[in-house]
Amino acid sequence: MANEQQETFRALLHAQRVWDITLPAFDPGDAPPAPLPLFHRWFGEAVAAGQSEPHTMTLATVDDQGRPDVRTLMLHDADERGWHFASHVTSAKGRQLAAHPDAALGFYWAAQGRQVRVRGRVTAAGPAESQASLHARSTGALAAALTGRQSEVLGSREELADASRAAWERAQAEPEAPVPTWTRYVLAPGEVEFFQGDGERQHVRLRYRRAQEGWRTELLWP
Repeated sequence: MANEQQETFRALLHAQRVWDITLPAFDPGDAPPAPLPLFHRWFGEAVAAGQSEPHTMTLATVDDQGRPDVRTLMLHDADERGWHFASHVTSAKGRQLAAHPDAALGFYWAAQGRQVRVRGRVTAAGPAESQASLHARSTGALAAALTGRQSEVLGSREELADASRAAWERAQAEPEAPVPTWTRYVLAPGEVEFFQGDGERQHVRLRYRRAQEGWRTELLWP
């Protein structure tokens, strides 16, 4: 039975195809001198192409033993300071970033065969900015933050349901309710890579690297 399931899985896996679509061209010679404008442009093009949830990204960190960890979360902003996201400072990612602030982000926009990879150092914003960012979001986002205890062991689904119900009631009654552990983080990029897939596997990889005089660019073998 196990072997049959494995073979079924492999057959299904190998039947999948990548980029059965017309992919956009990308001329790195036309790229701007800094990565942020290109990220903004690619994000807009991903939205226009119908990419589902283009604002989600993968965050990679390391724990106190140097083991990698990864999860998907939401981008809150991308500006001259860096790429913004948020979480509880008491969560696994919050504890890991406090001990090892170097991290990486990854975006994948399958609708256009594009990836963006960002590496750099993460800093925590102050309480005022963190709370203002949270309260500018939806009631559901505030309720989730008020539920708290992210990454802790959950005793039962009923325990979560009770805590979530109470958090929703408070979020609706107190839209400015404080969540002291909620923290906005900013990853200041040292490297940003833009990957454009190509149907003939001649993928374009353009990497920006921060230098004293600004940004340097270089092409990478796919």
